Amino acid sequence: MSTFIENQNWRYATKKFNSEKKISNSDLEILKEAIQLSTSSYGLQPYKVIIVENEEIRKQLQPASWGQSQITDASHLFVFASITNVDSEYINNFVENMAKTRNIPVESIKAYADFMIGNITTLTPEKQFIWSQKQAYLALANLLNVAAELKIDVTPMEGFIPEKYNEILGLTEKGLHATLVATIGYRHNEDATQHYAKVRKSISELFESI
Repeated sequence: MSTFIENQNWRYATKKFNSEKKISNSDLEILKEAIQLSTSSYGLQPYKVIIVENEEIRKQLQPASWGQSQITDASHLFVFASITNVDSEYINNFVENMAKTRNIPVESIKAYADFMIGNITTLTPEKQFIWSQKQAYLALANLLNVAAELKIDVTPMEGFIPEKYNEILGLTEKGLHATLVATIGYRHNEDATQHYAKVRKSISELFESI
């Protein structure tokens, strides 16, 4: 069995974190870099990740998270917030960064910039928002995978009230909208769910070849 599969069998959605055990700065940087390197449509990464360590803010967020203890007990709280308006300026900034990074004239990729602008800025606000949310979920996958490699627990959450998160974290005025939450840290010995067998569809049920 590959190490990757072993790590996937090890990880689970942690229900109770050890509030006394914190992630090291070096491991936190690895988690951040893994998210930074995530795949996204056109490479645009239309989201921002807010790392909430402040205990008082997390106490405010807990009632907006169905009262779940992970919000306050985990070492860190990651809030993936989608950018609500990916406009031509945002795309042009990305293209300029691409030109600088690859040491090529920005004019040489103008056609690509125009292609992205034509495809993205013409979406309705609703469709663009759905698109940007999907990109945040791709980043979450990288976080889950590298955390399992580091034996760090992650609980991805959709059980929260985005509007309350937007209000408490001041996201709306920044052009952001809370899309998903991930609590990160180390499982508590008392969390019985760590011993539960994974329940998944069988390979034959999940896959179909044509």
